[in-house]
Amino acid sequence: MHTIAYKNSLLRTLDDEIVARLRLQPVSFELSHELEFPGRSIEHLFFVEEGMASMTTTFEDGSQVEVGMFGYEGVVGVSALMGTKRSLNRIYTQIAGYGYSSPVEAARLEFQLGGSFQSLALRYVQTQLIQATQSAGCNAKHQLDQRLARWLLLCADRAHSNTFKMSHEFLADMLGSSRPTVSLAAEILKQAKLIEYRRGTIRILDVPGLELKACECYRVIKDHLDNYTEFDSGIPVRSIPVIVNNGRRPIVASTN
Repeated sequence: MHTIAYKNSLLRTLDDEIVARLRLQPVSFELSHELEFPGRSIEHLFFVEEGMASMTTTFEDGSQVEVGMFGYEGVVGVSALMGTKRSLNRIYTQIAGYGYSSPVEAARLEFQLGGSFQSLALRYVQTQLIQATQSAGCNAKHQLDQRLARWLLLCADRAHSNTFKMSHEFLADMLGSSRPTVSLAAEILKQAKLIEYRRGTIRILDVPGLELKACECYRVIKDHLDNYTEFDSGIPVRSIPVIVNNGRRPIVASTN
């Protein structure tokens, strides 16, 4: 049992000894708290307990589009475990919260041990790839009101709340659309009494109804984010004596 009741899915799955080696420090994520910036060295990994952060691609004209989302289910900065030294994207808090930071050196040492932290981190990378590819297909295939419903539901899941502050300008950036178009999509959801939008605050009124409105991508992404720590990682590697016919003494080899 953990001495601390972690909400973060990855931390909750790790043994206390591993968590101790990560040298965690508590951190508060204020609104627009910047976790990574293009070209800046990655010095910490962040484990979100509550709140939500977006990873965006920024273009020459200053516009940006969301390409990833982080919440209680994973870790920010996982690319640093595989050799990345400088961030390629901007990652910043969209819904305030709190969590823990780990020095990248400590996290790399633990990752290189090849134990459960490495396994979970790699599974989370796969989950992020699934989220990115599903979102890319969603952006090309589905209507904006469906995509908006999906995005709001994912935000609510990450924030553990059905109410959060969000401007139409920000929604347009995250969905890669224009403000007037997003306003029309939000009005569709509002007229259906699925959401309420007042003075920059969005409140989800009907979660089941919003799920029905959202495209299937919401459920695909949610299922992977919620369950990646429990996915079967294959048959455990075990060491058994195997006689290698090389004229020398028997060698112990690892087999599946």
